[in-house]
Amino acid sequence: MFKTLANAWKLPDLRKKLIFTLCMLAIFQVGTVIPVPGLDPAKLKELLGMGSEAGGGIFDLLNIISGGSLGNASIFALSITPYVTASIIIQLLAVAIPALERISREDGGREIIAKWTRYSTVILAFIQSASLYVGFSGLVDSNSPLNFFIVVVSLTAGTAFLMWLGEQITDKGIGNGISIIIFAGIVANLPTTVQQFGAIVMQNGSVNIVSLILIVLIVLAVVTFVVFINDAERRIPVQYAKRVVGRKMYGGQSSNIPFKVAMAGVIPIIFASSLLSFPQTMVQLFTGNSTATGFWGKVLSVLNYGGPVYMVLYFILIIFFSFFYTAMIYNPIEMSNNIKRNGGFVPGIRPGRPTTDYITKVMNRVTTVGSVCIALIAVVPLLFAKSLGVTLSFSGTSLLILVGVAIETYRQLESQLLMRHYKSFLD
Repeated sequence: MFKTLANAWKLPDLRKKLIFTLCMLAIFQVGTVIPVPGLDPAKLKELLGMGSEAGGGIFDLLNIISGGSLGNASIFALSITPYVTASIIIQLLAVAIPALERISREDGGREIIAKWTRYSTVILAFIQSASLYVGFSGLVDSNSPLNFFIVVVSLTAGTAFLMWLGEQITDKGIGNGISIIIFAGIVANLPTTVQQFGAIVMQNGSVNIVSLILIVLIVLAVVTFVVFINDAERRIPVQYAKRVVGRKMYGGQSSNIPFKVAMAGVIPIIFASSLLSFPQTMVQLFTGNSTATGFWGKVLSVLNYGGPVYMVLYFILIIFFSFFYTAMIYNPIEMSNNIKRNGGFVPGIRPGRPTTDYITKVMNRVTTVGSVCIALIAVVPLLFAKSLGVTLSFSGTSLLILVGVAIETYRQLESQLLMRHYKSFLD
C-alpha cells in the first residue's frame, strides 16, 4: 500500500489529484468546527444525550459519521446523510417509475438524475434543518423568524456545500467523494470515540481487561474478514470459439466473468444507516429531548439504536440494498447478449436465455452470501456490546465503512497507476 502511494506521488497528475483530495478534506475538517450562530454545543450534546454513559445511540453514530459536526453544532451538522437519502429515493423511484428508468438509460440521463438528486438533497436538508431547529428551540437565543432563517439556511447550505465538495473529489481527486467524506469524518472522530469509551470503562468498570482484549481481537477479526470478503469472488468461465475475419483468426481463448462476493461494497451499509437514522432523527428532534415519554417515547424505544427491532431492520435493509445495488450495476441479459455477440459461451450452458438464467442464479447466490456476511459484521458487534452492557457507537458499521472505502480507494489508485504504466509502455 505504501509503495503504491509512493509511486502515485511520483507521477505529477496523480500527485495533483492526491493533493486536491487532501485539500478538500482539510476544508471539510475546518467546516466541522464552524458553529451555527446562536447554538450552544454543550447544551446540544446534553439534549441529544451524546457521549453519556447510556450513550446517545443513533446520534453518537451520526456524530461520528459527520466528523464531530453534530456535537459541535457546526454548519456541517447534517453531514452528507441528506444526499445519501435523496440518492436512495431517486434510485428507488427510477426502478418503480418506467419513465424515470428510460431517462436514466438515455444519453445524458445520468446528468438529469444527478441534477434531480441535488435538488432533492437541498429539499431534504431544509426539512431536516427545520426539524433540528425545533429540537434546538431551547438552545437558541430566541425563537424569532430571523433565528429560524439563520439556523435553517446555515445547516442547509452546509449540506449543499458538502455535496459539492464530494462531487469535486470524485471528478478531480481520488476515490468516491461522498464515501471519502464519510471516511474522513469517522477517522477524524476516532480519537474522541476511543477517549469516551475509555472514560466509560474507567468510570463504571463494566469492562475488565479480558473483555477489553476480547474487543480488540474482535475488531481485528472483523477487519480481516472484511478484507477477505472484499477480495473474494466467484468466476464464471467463458470460452470463445475460433472465427476467421479476413485473413486473421480471432477467438479460441478462455476468459471469465468475476462476481465479487461484496459487489455493492459499503453502499448498503451507508444506505441502511441513513434510512434508519432519518425517522429516528425526526421523531427525537420533534419531541425536543432525548428522553421522550408517551407515544413518541414508545416509538423511540422500539427504534432505539442497538435495540432488537433496530438490529432486525438494519440486517434486512443491508441485504435489500445489496441486492438492489447489484441489480443496478449488473444486467444479466446484457452480459449474456455480449457474450453471444462476441462468439463466446459458458461451458455446458446454451447461449441466450439459459446463459442469462445461469448468470442470474450465480449472481443471486453470490449476493446472498455477501449481503449476509456484511449484515452480520454490522450487527454482531452491536449484540456483543449489548451483552457487555456498554454502548459502542463506533461499531461494525464504522469499521465496514473505513475498511471498505480504504480498499476501494486503494484499488482505484492502483488501477490508475497501472493505466499510466500501460500508456508509457505503448508510447
